[in-house]
Amino acid sequence: MSRIFSIFVAFLASFLLIGPAQAEVTVLTSIKPLQLIAAAVQDGVAIPEVLLPPGASPHNYALRPSDVRKVQSVDLLYWIGPNMEGFLPRVLNGRTLPSIAVQDLPGLKLRHFAEDNQSHAEEADEHDHDHRPGSLDAHLWLSPVNARVIAAKMAEDLSAADPANATRYQSNLKAFDERLDALDLRLKARLAGIAGKPYFVFHEAFDYFEDAYGLKHTGVFSVAAEVQPGAQHVAAMRARLQEVGKTCVFSEPPLRPRLAETLVAGLPVKLAELDALGGYTPATAQGYEQVLEKLGNDLAGCLESL
Repeated sequence: MSRIFSIFVAFLASFLLIGPAQAEVTVLTSIKPLQLIAAAVQDGVAIPEVLLPPGASPHNYALRPSDVRKVQSVDLLYWIGPNMEGFLPRVLNGRTLPSIAVQDLPGLKLRHFAEDNQSHAEEADEHDHDHRPGSLDAHLWLSPVNARVIAAKMAEDLSAADPANATRYQSNLKAFDERLDALDLRLKARLAGIAGKPYFVFHEAFDYFEDAYGLKHTGVFSVAAEVQPGAQHVAAMRARLQEVGKTCVFSEPPLRPRLAETLVAGLPVKLAELDALGGYTPATAQGYEQVLEKLGNDLAGCLESL
């Protein structure tokens, strides 16, 4: 009996000295790319959650009751901002824990939609305000420079919320930066051969990536992925395709726009996909790099095949 009592006393003493185990810090991101950046920072500690399922649009997602509960309960929440996830501000008004709109972080390299895009003028009354001329282009995660800023903020927040793992978060951040250095070199080498080649996109989502690697799309069919361009714009873009000749037209998964086949019928044009969100990419430390590398490979692969 005394031996059992001694074991109990030793256990109690160790518990009092160590204290209760700290609960895991829960992280929720609005979209997959932010989840992948968080996964790099949290590698070996925890796996962040993501709000939007693969294939869902961040512009008009309909929150389920379980989503609302999750938004209210997680320790740290990261989203792009009202220019991207227009459905979130109303829900975030009732949240008391930290919510970080990464579009407001200092140090980001931000872009705005051009004033001279033909599709803007024609569709001004048809698409949402998020893509109006002069408004913020919120696809900011496609810039490696911005990804570094976001990761640094996440590492700072996690280190403050979970000081026991602060060293790990900072180490993960350093490893992420080093991997982005290597990725940058690979992408520059991969994309150098297609600089200046004409191509078209259905959705104006890739300007950050293009700016980082010296590329520029020749035309865009619709500035908002959910909006079908008007007949006048479609006719103008088909004429532009005829003028350019061999080229690629890129849509985004999961759906190819209904007018795609009609638009390129009889022309030496290839239809292909570019995935800006990487919806099915596993949430691992290397996930963010995989999204950008696939984007570069898919873009170069189509243009090189012409």
